[in-house]
Amino acid sequence: MNLALGALGLLTVAPTVFLPTYAQSVLGPGPIAAGFVLSVMTLSRPVGAAYSDRLHNRIGVRNTAPTGIGAALLLLLAFPLLPYPGEPWQPALIMLLGGAALGFFQLPPLVGVESTVRWAERGTTTASVLFCRQVGQSVGAALFGAPADAVPAARLGGAGDPDSVARALADGSSNDRLRHAVATAVDLVFVGAAAAAALALLALLFAPAQVPGSGGTATGPLTWEGAVCGA
Repeated sequence: MNLALGALGLLTVAPTVFLPTYAQSVLGPGPIAAGFVLSVMTLSRPVGAAYSDRLHNRIGVRNTAPTGIGAALLLLLAFPLLPYPGEPWQPALIMLLGGAALGFFQLPPLVGVESTVRWAERGTTTASVLFCRQVGQSVGAALFGAPADAVPAARLGGAGDPDSVARALADGSSNDRLRHAVATAVDLVFVGAAAAAALALLALLFAPAQVPGSGGTATGPLTWEGAVCGA
């Protein structure tokens, strides 16, 4: 579960860090419209998380978490297929659905892990998995930042060092060549985020039914399949 939530932290870097730059530099709207492309994800994600308990109380945590991350994987892979330059509503729609999918994914693994330890150990367990998610975000910022800087610089040849690319984007002077380069770089970032989602999905599919060495509650240990919200 730590691996799955670490991958969650890693993949969320793609939209939160690089999507506003993509929206403003490639699609061409102003800063407010570019922020709206990302804001829909921040609205749908808590809604998905709020309703995830209804689903995993019906079908179990083990089935809910892979469903959410599997849907997020497909949506991340759909992003590089968007037309160039496209319309702002297209990535906004992907982020709206992607936020809901991540909302359905983020709580079930945490509930599943908490349900396999004693009450006295739940604080430590929760801190552990949340720490792994934060580590994933830090790694993702470094891992995805490299191609995001290198691809535009390489596409622009010798004159396209990362600093000059950043200045061109900041000045609003990006031409079509630079816009293509930024679009390619962000597409690669989303492919990397999809790979992180695939890693999280594999971690969930191969997770043991019972965390080894867990003590469970006073009535006995709960299995990963049987965990429910509030267990």
